[in-house]
Amino acid sequence: MTFAQRLDRIRGLTEARLEKLLGAETDAQNQDGSPPRRLRDAIGHATLGGGKRFRPYLVVESAALFGLSEAEAIDTAAALECVHCYSLVHDDLPAMDNDATRRGLPTVWKAYDEWTAILAGDALLTFAFEILSRPEAHPSPEVRLDLTAGLAKAAGMAGMVGGQALDLEAERLGAGKPPALNEILHLQSLKTGALIRFACEAGAILGQAKPDERQALRTYGKEIGLAFQIADDLLDAEGDAATVGKAVSKDAAAGKATLVSLMGIDAARAELQRVEQAAVDALRSFGPRAEPLTEAARFVASRNR
Repeated sequence: MTFAQRLDRIRGLTEARLEKLLGAETDAQNQDGSPPRRLRDAIGHATLGGGKRFRPYLVVESAALFGLSEAEAIDTAAALECVHCYSLVHDDLPAMDNDATRRGLPTVWKAYDEWTAILAGDALLTFAFEILSRPEAHPSPEVRLDLTAGLAKAAGMAGMVGGQALDLEAERLGAGKPPALNEILHLQSLKTGALIRFACEAGAILGQAKPDERQALRTYGKEIGLAFQIADDLLDAEGDAATVGKAVSKDAAAGKATLVSLMGIDAARAELQRVEQAAVDALRSFGPRAEPLTEAARFVASRNR
């Protein structure tokens, strides 16, 4: 199976699991009264029918290194995707990045309204931890606790939310205090990298891996997370909105400092190649079993959307 086929397979599995989990939640609410249809529809708009499901791919394939099946990893993958989708819903809000298009469709706040988008994001974030709390995520309570703590840290003020705050603060300050390269790297390691690192480490948690194996996947996640952000910055600088599925050239218009704006496109591409190789090198101890993750690093470095 090629990488594209494997990615598409895990995308389909994640989509089906999210649809089932969200459907079961709706059925449970129906026992006490009908859930608000507008909220339910907004959550579906945010979560179903779009996206590469790259983070779930990383969860499933990192777990496979330790002999876990797709079924044994899919709930953790779905929980992580709920957090990712919530972050996109909130990032698109007028008070944040003010985006009208996501995945080629109107963003949730544009399709519905701001308060519905805020509540849809809140619902997805909290639902993620409900998923991880269930025995279906893993039979061991200790493993479920480790997953919950790891995702909470990756998503919170020491991770994604903290990175978004740094990003918005830098935009507020504008040209008065442009961030240095190390500040941008730190921001991106939180805003984009934290969930990707968790996706990779989650497989080791599920597989109850040895400390050195867990560290290897954490290093891989760190490098691939940086590669993802550099590629994203390059797409914003050079990409076509119809292909990317969202507005481009927004960073430059907002005066945001990125690796591309600081280094230039050629140097950023060279850095992307270096980081891609560093991610591949982190997997050497796993041998040929890690090929699906190696291919993921190559995919990130060459993506066009």
